[in-house]
Amino acid sequence: MTHQIARRSALLAVPALLAAPAALRAQSWPNGPVRIVVPFAPGGSTDLSARFLADGLAQRLGVPVLVENRPGAGATTGSQLVADAPPDGQVLVMSNIASHAISPHLYRNLRYDAVRSFTHIAMVITNPSVWVVNRDSGITNLQELVRMARGRRGGLDMASSGSGSSNHLLIVRFAQQVGIEYTHVPFRGAGPAMTAVIAGQVPMMSDSLPSAAGHIRQGSVRAIAMSSDARHPAFPDVPTFREQGFDLVSTSWFALSGPAGMAAPVVERIHREVMAVISTPESRARFAELGGSPGDMTPDAFARFVAEELDRWGPVVRASGATVD
Repeated sequence: MTHQIARRSALLAVPALLAAPAALRAQSWPNGPVRIVVPFAPGGSTDLSARFLADGLAQRLGVPVLVENRPGAGATTGSQLVADAPPDGQVLVMSNIASHAISPHLYRNLRYDAVRSFTHIAMVITNPSVWVVNRDSGITNLQELVRMARGRRGGLDMASSGSGSSNHLLIVRFAQQVGIEYTHVPFRGAGPAMTAVIAGQVPMMSDSLPSAAGHIRQGSVRAIAMSSDARHPAFPDVPTFREQGFDLVSTSWFALSGPAGMAAPVVERIHREVMAVISTPESRARFAELGGSPGDMTPDAFARFVAEELDRWGPVVRASGATVD
């Protein structure tokens, strides 16, 4: 009888023993400093979102959370670095609409799969795009922009944070809709592009609202159109594309992903910490100030979202005829 009780106790202990390594992995993460790779240059929405998140995570985790900018190739250079990293949760990427929904259709020789090469952990922020112009450009609305583009041989120079960004594709869609010529001027991030617009090197750019918000408030650029379906409460004076007669609505997103194969308990721990950072009243107020909304997807829902975004943007890229070798 005693032997049977002992055997039953041993059998009941097996699941707990099997679960122990997974639980220990979650408890031991992070094992030193955490790196968040931003696949754009400093100063843009992806960078701002990452630095805001890194500060909050560092306070909660008690370890340094470092932001590492690795721009290039439509946000694919930094994304590839993380896809190739060990799946221990120490190296993560600020995944976004460019790196995981648009660039996979633009770059023919891309080595990563936007869905299968990553563990998608948490949506951080979503926001509309805004078109801003140099104060001395003479452009105050979209109709004037179209008129100026049609009056110039080769059209207008239009800047974005890089080839393959959602803001690049918004320019493509607008030009197709209204039938104008333009020259796309890609920069290695929204920060350098905004600097060029302020200096008058290019007349306008398509930017994500969080990175443009401060410049709009300071008056260093003029906002002429918002890609939201209604006027944004943080910028009620900026009309939408639809208000000005152009049927365009577009939303950008910025999230946290890691290499494929991360342990579920670690993913759950990171997701929980991210949600804790972005759900505070202070964070929500900061996001509203920047013109964004905090994410609330589970890891599984976020992974499905990435697959849906990949499918949604494919036809847009193909219709544009844009490719990058």
